[in-house]
Amino acid sequence: MLASPDVDQERRSQWLRGVLDMCVLAMVSSGESYGYRLVQAMEQAGLGPIKGGTLYPVLLRLESTGLVATDWRHGPSGPARKYYRITGAGQAALRQAMLDWQAFSSDVTAILRNGNAILQKGAEGQST
Repeated sequence: MLASPDVDQERRSQWLRGVLDMCVLAMVSSGESYGYRLVQAMEQAGLGPIKGGTLYPVLLRLESTGLVATDWRHGPSGPARKYYRITGAGQAALRQAMLDWQAFSSDVTAILRNGNAILQKGAEGQST
């Protein structure tokens, strides 16, 4: 049975909450950006729509922990924008997050592909 669109959206939202920090760090690791541009880029990358109420607390947390630095610049045709750029600490955190994510996602993929076999193997190990 297929999940409803609401269930699919909720699942994606939960996944996104777990990886948004590292996605933002990855986006700003290749060059500085401002919030709205990050929202657009992540949507184009396939993460779906991300609301400002979700993104800006992440950016604030990354800034307060020293993983990104910021500065305000006047826009040519509008209000000033806050630009975000990765720091050395942010680069180190991103490298570690990528390693952790690769290990975690590999484990999840193995379970999704071989869940029953893993379950059976675990049951066999307990009976001995």
